[in-house]
Amino acid sequence: MKIVIHPAIEPDRLSAVQRAAPGASWVNASTVEKAIAAIPGADGFLGKITPEMLAQADRLRWVQTFTVSLEHYMFPALVDHPCVMTNMRGLFSDVIADQVMGYVLCFARNLHTYMRRQIEHRYEPLGGEGARVNNASGPGTVNAMDRATIFLPDATMGIIGLGAIGSEIARRALAFGMNVRAVDRFPDRPRAAIGLEIVDGMDGLTDLLVESDFVVIAAPQTPETVGLFDARVLAQMKSTGYLINIGRGAIVVLDDLVTALKNDVIAGAALDVYEVEPLPKDHPLWDFPNVILTPHTAGYSPVIARRHLETLVENVGRFARGEPLLNVVDKALWF
Repeated sequence: MKIVIHPAIEPDRLSAVQRAAPGASWVNASTVEKAIAAIPGADGFLGKITPEMLAQADRLRWVQTFTVSLEHYMFPALVDHPCVMTNMRGLFSDVIADQVMGYVLCFARNLHTYMRRQIEHRYEPLGGEGARVNNASGPGTVNAMDRATIFLPDATMGIIGLGAIGSEIARRALAFGMNVRAVDRFPDRPRAAIGLEIVDGMDGLTDLLVESDFVVIAAPQTPETVGLFDARVLAQMKSTGYLINIGRGAIVVLDDLVTALKNDVIAGAALDVYEVEPLPKDHPLWDFPNVILTPHTAGYSPVIARRHLETLVENVGRFARGEPLLNVVDKALWF
């Protein structure tokens, strides 16, 4: 059995995957040219395969990507090829879900606003001096500061894409007492373990947008989702609703989002991914006080490198033993 790796991995990681298949022949290719030269006779490939490599593959049975998302991996010949493809699904789910709840808590408690006021040395609740609760306020009194916050058990989160990441987001939102609804391309998959008995198909997107206070995009980039959140879809959200995108930047049309924010179509947005990365320094999104921007870091965590290697080692071992592989994807769907 022969396995080719490209881009090349570090010596310690290479040793770990080699131990999982001790009888295999390995090529850790540092360049595209070396990978093309090595791939004839290869049974497996770890990394990013190109059309030129695939054209030289005469016995390839398995491709393991180094990422979860596949938009930068897929091309027609690979989709049509009989090889099995696996990805890194599941590595980032809890980490990204934590960041989503961070965005939610910022908006619900106005922390994003107070952080800006801290820089300005402003000790001032939202709504100004009159927003403060004073001794004359009796039970049941609702003041301006109360109205500026969101009580999460009274709020609804709508999740687009209930895969590994979306499921973890749902679990956390439910733990905060939120009402959670979701749409997914495969709504009939069992999800009772998450705490959701009903998941709608993508035809339920409009109803989700109308009812949700927080709309979270946790879907992958596919031919079906590119540009999904355009002006028409954004207009279906609540005017008090917040958009959160930790899926893929190409799903949200940023020009349409900017227009929606300028016209108060929605209350705000939190983005970790963008149509163009890095986001240009002169992009208008930087200047909205009701927008939180992070530089594609939702998946950052000290645990990821270890999980990544564990998945590689596990799948290499399974492939060598002829066992079912983890994280098999549908190449035609890109996930």
